[in-house]
Amino acid sequence: MAAGDCMSGSRTAQFHISGAALKNIAYLSMFIDHFFAVIILNYLWMTAVDGVWDTKLKIIYRAGRAIGRIAFILFAHQIVEGFLHTRSRGKLLLRLGVFAILSEIPFDLAFSGMVFDWNSQNIFFTLFLGVLVLIVWDRLVRYQGVVFIIARWMVLLSGCAAAYWGKTDYRYMGVLLIFVFYKAHERNLADKILLAGCVMLLGTWSANCLRYLDDGYTVLELFRTSLREMYGLAAFILIGLYYGEKGHQPPKWFCYGFYPVHLLFLYGAARYIGVM
Repeated sequence: MAAGDCMSGSRTAQFHISGAALKNIAYLSMFIDHFFAVIILNYLWMTAVDGVWDTKLKIIYRAGRAIGRIAFILFAHQIVEGFLHTRSRGKLLLRLGVFAILSEIPFDLAFSGMVFDWNSQNIFFTLFLGVLVLIVWDRLVRYQGVVFIIARWMVLLSGCAAAYWGKTDYRYMGVLLIFVFYKAHERNLADKILLAGCVMLLGTWSANCLRYLDDGYTVLELFRTSLREMYGLAAFILIGLYYGEKGHQPPKWFCYGFYPVHLLFLYGAARYIGVM
């Protein structure tokens, strides 16, 4: 999940953020999000009285998950930076595919307690599909004609469909967000915020409707739930301070390996303290 292979950075005479700093913030945000999703959420259910959570702890839980909303936006932004600046897009795609496979068991253990759970796949699969769409799109855009225009949009639609039916993390909203950052790369920050906000809200809302309308939820209830993704727009404060410089980069293996390792750690911690 990276610019060049991890992330990128900054310049300006005033305060700025390097790509390496964006990456570190994204990983910290993700860890906080997953800590609350794996450990605190299980504790809430374990201590619930007649299915009702402790009020104070519920507020803390929601605050923790809100902090975590910025992580995927930063990763989506930086994966596009990586796609645009890496020497080998094929190697980038291969690394994402390999770590998607390596991360699936840790992901399933952390979020379901099972070795294999086909109800949800890890974020590397979403990033893999997003980059695959960009690679094919970038090749097709060289050709003129209606057929190739249709083909490009069919590629995007296919990537979104694969994310939805494959039940990857963030579903088709994740693929669309990566595509938006790619298409809006040269546009100003306000345009990026508007486009990303629309994708996040409408993507999450439509996905929730497809999943939960049959369970008795109303369209309005699902819309309110989807609004929580808007906390992620705070990531654009950081993106606005980023000017394309890499900063001090950690090893590639750390950039990719942190994801499965931290999930295994959280699973082990949850088992150790008895909430899973």
